[in-house]
Amino acid sequence: MLSIGQPQIKLLEKLCNAMSVSGAEGEVRRIVLEEVKPYADEVKVDALGSVLVRKNGMGKKPLRVLLDAHMDEVGFMIVKDDDDGFFQFEVVGGIDPRHLVGKQVIVGKDHAVGVIGAKPIHLTTSEERQHTIAVNALRIDLGPEGKANVGDRATFATKFKRVGPSIMSKAIDDRIGVAMLIELLKHAPTNIELCLAFSVQEEIGLRGAKVAAHYFEPDLAIAVDSTPARDLPDYEGKENFTYNTQLGLGPAIYMANSSTMDDPRLVRFLAETAEKHKIQFQFRQPGGGGTNAGAIQQSRVGVPVVSVSVPHRYTHSPISVSRIEDWKNTLNLLNEALKNMTPALLADR
Repeated sequence: MLSIGQPQIKLLEKLCNAMSVSGAEGEVRRIVLEEVKPYADEVKVDALGSVLVRKNGMGKKPLRVLLDAHMDEVGFMIVKDDDDGFFQFEVVGGIDPRHLVGKQVIVGKDHAVGVIGAKPIHLTTSEERQHTIAVNALRIDLGPEGKANVGDRATFATKFKRVGPSIMSKAIDDRIGVAMLIELLKHAPTNIELCLAFSVQEEIGLRGAKVAAHYFEPDLAIAVDSTPARDLPDYEGKENFTYNTQLGLGPAIYMANSSTMDDPRLVRFLAETAEKHKIQFQFRQPGGGGTNAGAIQQSRVGVPVVSVSVPHRYTHSPISVSRIEDWKNTLNLLNEALKNMTPALLADR
């Protein structure tokens, strides 16, 4: 079984602290390239900026398996300089505006530090306080000497922390998937041709994964992501029976979501693999949200797909929370699954 130790945690910290908002994933891309080149048989960066990696298998025609994890994160784009260090911005990806006021951000390649400002509560009317402040009424304040260019990306300034059994950071979605793909490459089995897509622009439409799937033409694919946990107590303090995933119950295997009907053969295979190796897992309850599996599934003549995710709380906010044990169990489920894949997996519906 693979373990999560200081090297793996330090890599995830480095990945999470990098800024790679959709369309500007260069910081994470550089980390990925440095990590994968010693272990891969082929590495390329495609036209959109995704990192595509291949590790050859043994035999005449091994099963070609694609694993995808997206490098991008939600954030902001500077759209206008209002002078005196104030900048208008637009949201990139799905961010709840209620998270924004007063949050510290980093802007541009130099990670200039700023804050998202709004009218203070003392100067608002009771009617104004009943409504979420619109994004176009907010500004990023970099101070009177602050510099930024139109088109610069920005994101939350939250730094990675390990707190007991948990990790807390921005961009766990999906840097934890990126970290797992790197680790799986280091332990790549020889029974398959392992293809890895560290994809771009997932948060704005699953774009990079579609291009990557066209390049690799895989026999099957697994989207490795981080999924929202809805496991808080309900507002009346009762037990919550409406969760889609929970922290502490292991990897979440998808069955269906807004973009994909996951292949039942792959769902069954992953569940049986987990049970055989005594790896704790859960089924993600069907519902909203989606992963890059939705784009991969519809590439070329179609690809059997399934998604596997690490649960986390507080999705697309300044800080999310995951459990290290869930990360480890997800990594080991994928590792054992890859080692035991054969063409027979797809022989019968």
